[in-house]
Amino acid sequence: AWETASELNNRGFEVERKSRDDQFRTIGSVNGHGTTTERQTYSFLDQNLETGEYIYRLKQFDFNGTFEYSNEINVSVDAPLTYNLEQNYPNPFNPSTTIQFSIPEQSFVKLEVFNALGEKVSTLVSEKLNAGSYKYDWRAENLSSGIYFYKLKAGSFVETKKLMFIK
Repeated sequence: AWETASELNNRGFEVERKSRDDQFRTIGSVNGHGTTTERQTYSFLDQNLETGEYIYRLKQFDFNGTFEYSNEINVSVDAPLTYNLEQNYPNPFNPSTTIQFSIPEQSFVKLEVFNALGEKVSTLVSEKLNAGSYKYDWRAENLSSGIYFYKLKAGSFVETKKLMFIK
């Protein structure tokens, strides 16, 4: 998150990130507020990062094409301490919902969705993942309204949660 005290001709910001031995890459953008004398607050969330050290900076650019860079900020992303499966959001949902989880060590991960009869209707993840936090979207527009269950298996960790799809 960052703030501006005032803005003159501010078209927006590009958020740039690099690892220690890499070069800066644009990972997102946020629109500016043009010209204003009021304080403005901005935010950008960088997700699904592997553990490690990262450097961020902002590239603020005006409507006339000029730009300038902010100071660089060093961020350390540490592995989660425990396995965790979050409740999906929104819940109930139509037609998509987000499921988040975290794993403290590299593991083979399966994230699957089942109907109320226990039949698998979707596999969101079935691969080895590094330690970290992850977010996946699930779309159910081709399914019937009702209660479904999502199950995370990672290493010896297994957890199931309920979600509701309403058309």
